[in-house]
Amino acid sequence: MVYTIILVGVFMLILILVIVWNKFYERPEVRAGKQGEKEAVRIIERVLQEGDILLSNICVHYKEKETELDNVIINSRGVFIIEVKNYSGVLIGGEDDYEWTKYKISRGLKVYEKQVRNPMKQVKRQVYILSRYLKCYGIRVWIDGYVLLLNNNSPIHNNMILESSKAIDRAIHWRSRNTLNKKTVAAIKELLM
Repeated sequence: MVYTIILVGVFMLILILVIVWNKFYERPEVRAGKQGEKEAVRIIERVLQEGDILLSNICVHYKEKETELDNVIINSRGVFIIEVKNYSGVLIGGEDDYEWTKYKISRGLKVYEKQVRNPMKQVKRQVYILSRYLKCYGIRVWIDGYVLLLNNNSPIHNNMILESSKAIDRAIHWRSRNTLNKKTVAAIKELLM
């Protein structure tokens, strides 16, 4: 009995230490990513209209494929994925490149180079997985995917890259030609919550 109590106490102490460690000692890029996602939600919320539904950090599984969607907006105009990146520095890459190169200069003027996944490719994969997932439940809808680079440092400038709150508003309220009824909007929301 005493042995069990000690074992449970040690387990609880380890659990608390892991939680505290993860909360206060996250890697800087993880912390920047979370801060960026929160900032993106604030930006998106400013352009939402009545009837728009914003869901954040949604996990979707289709067969063996899995993805996390930063932001999904559902409204009468359609379904929209907005992938958020908070990359600092200069990005170099093309629309069809698998990876982009990120250059960052430190305070000591040292140049750092890092390969990052092309977020345009990432959001195209997310659109595919979400569309297949919804199709499994009998919902056939066109899904538009976008990338929001919070530091406006995209090497690509096209309709898929959102560079302002105005661009977000255009994407989710004006650009799409979809028309979804309230029943379909509610069904999609239910599946993703």
